[in-house]
Amino acid sequence: MLRGMLRTMRYARGWAAGADVVVEETEIVRDGVSVPSTLVLPARRPRPLPGWIVLGGMSRSGRFHPQLVRFGNALAASGAAVLVPGIPEWRRLEMAPGVTAPTIQGSVAALRKRKEVGPGKLGLVGFSFGAPQAAIAAAREETVEQIGGVVLFGGYCSLERTLTCQMTGQHEWQGAEYSLDPDPYGRWVVAKNHLTDVEGLEDAGDVAVALAHLAEAASGQRISAWEPYHDEMIRELRLTMPARWQALFDLFATPTNGTSAEREECREMAVRLSGACRRVEPLLDPEPDLIRVRLPTQLIHGRGDRLIPYTEGLRMRDGLPAEARAGLTVTELFSHSAGRVAGSWFDRAREGVTFFEALRRVINAV
Repeated sequence: MLRGMLRTMRYARGWAAGADVVVEETEIVRDGVSVPSTLVLPARRPRPLPGWIVLGGMSRSGRFHPQLVRFGNALAASGAAVLVPGIPEWRRLEMAPGVTAPTIQGSVAALRKRKEVGPGKLGLVGFSFGAPQAAIAAAREETVEQIGGVVLFGGYCSLERTLTCQMTGQHEWQGAEYSLDPDPYGRWVVAKNHLTDVEGLEDAGDVAVALAHLAEAASGQRISAWEPYHDEMIRELRLTMPARWQALFDLFATPTNGTSAEREECREMAVRLSGACRRVEPLLDPEPDLIRVRLPTQLIHGRGDRLIPYTEGLRMRDGLPAEARAGLTVTELFSHSAGRVAGSWFDRAREGVTFFEALRRVINAV
């Protein structure tokens, strides 16, 4: 108990003030191909370390995303060996769930070769798109023997519900309706990958390419997709495509001072697009596969998240078997994107205690 609290405090100190760690460029072997990766170790390591594998989401920064780097460094500072494997497909914003399992297998093999890592089971972390994919991949027979616990930050459960929120700003939990101002980045990425798989839109490649440019610009420059900064690019891209596709483009991208498409049109597109995703790549909709997860799984989700609503964290928890539900924390202190912030000092203190306890459970999962 005391050691667990000390590890959590070291994590918190490393997150807040910078971590005393050693960062090493390394590689994993995935399906016979070497993939550049990052290994982070605490500067002082008197005993064998627990090992962690950390999967990011879809970002042009990949394993170098500042928040992912900060998390990995802080986790290593707690007294762990942290491997952040490169996933080239996700860095290219390709929705490629099939690479998750071989990435985890390659990471397990790489950590098992390190003398700094103890013989115990490893921990697995997934962020955003990588969260549900990590949970599903960890359920595979060859993986479950190696992984002791799974932690999912900001994951989604239902692709259709998530995309509906990204298109309309509406989400629901147990009959209660909620609304938010959605981050358009998610719908840009999905359309980049699968818009032309929607029946009747096979020739809408101009729209898919334009939305790919927007997603790549937002991610590459790390400027939130809802910022007015992107307005000029949205207007220019709209003018590059045939008139017959401009209304379709408007469903996904409008300037901040523009008129958004009708909500029902957006909802219909979310249903059609998510259906195309499921048809082409069933793993993009993790909900049916969550029941196979057997490992202890902890979930953390931001209440003010504008990209993936927190109700998806609730839905993911309920989609897991009872024996896999190790805990869910919905907090104001974590989010893909800016949203709600706890107001009073009391609220902030309460959120801090809640988040600290969630981190304690995470860090001591293996």
